[in-house]
Amino acid sequence: MIATTMEREDAARNGSQQEKAREAMIKTDNLWKTYVMGDEEIHALRGISFEIRRNEYVAIIGPSGSGKSTLMNLIGCLDTPSQGEYWLNSKLVSQMDDDELAHIRNKEIGFVFQTFNLLPRATALHNVELPLIYNGTPSSRRIEMAKKALESVDLGHRMSHKPNELSGGQRQRVAIARALVNNPSIILADEPTGNLDSKTSEEIMQLLDVLHQRGNTIILVTHEHDIAKHAHRVISILDGQISKDEATGRRA
Repeated sequence: MIATTMEREDAARNGSQQEKAREAMIKTDNLWKTYVMGDEEIHALRGISFEIRRNEYVAIIGPSGSGKSTLMNLIGCLDTPSQGEYWLNSKLVSQMDDDELAHIRNKEIGFVFQTFNLLPRATALHNVELPLIYNGTPSSRRIEMAKKALESVDLGHRMSHKPNELSGGQRQRVAIARALVNNPSIILADEPTGNLDSKTSEEIMQLLDVLHQRGNTIILVTHEHDIAKHAHRVISILDGQISKDEATGRRA
């Protein structure tokens, strides 16, 4: 069957989009997220498009209700867009089902949350092991990997301690080690200093700086401008749209 001119143009356009997606670690194209509340439609995101390349350090910033948390959920494969495309490492994740998204979350993304999300009765080592348990890594191998991750955040001496035996900063370091343990494509940090004092916050941000220097790609979601300045690029979200996308002047 002979392809029509329109079909050939569509194929060429799709091929071009796939090629561009391969060039970037993350590519979003016209992402929308709409929630239906009774008879009303709430547009949390309104046509978000950007690219993030490997080893970039990007902050996504915006006030409460701006859409930044919704965008974080889409980047982290915790939710799917109502419209538009999201590519991660050349994979079109915006059209994946729940099982495929769970696999991407486990393999490609390391999460760091404001509330740490640690098991209170488990040691630091066991908390860091959890992603490896979920993906079926053998016991001896996952213990080795978890120890290495804790050592990378300077907590090798606290492996057997439980969260209530650690300071807030140490608990966040455990959470960062857990995010690192699978060697993910990106570290997605959601308000990582929100529950910490200013001194400890600075220590955690310095750690993220070091991880970036080691080659990690970091996406930082925050409402604090002082925290966002640690990144090398800041994407500002307002009313579900990108209002600014600019370099901070920090050297990569």
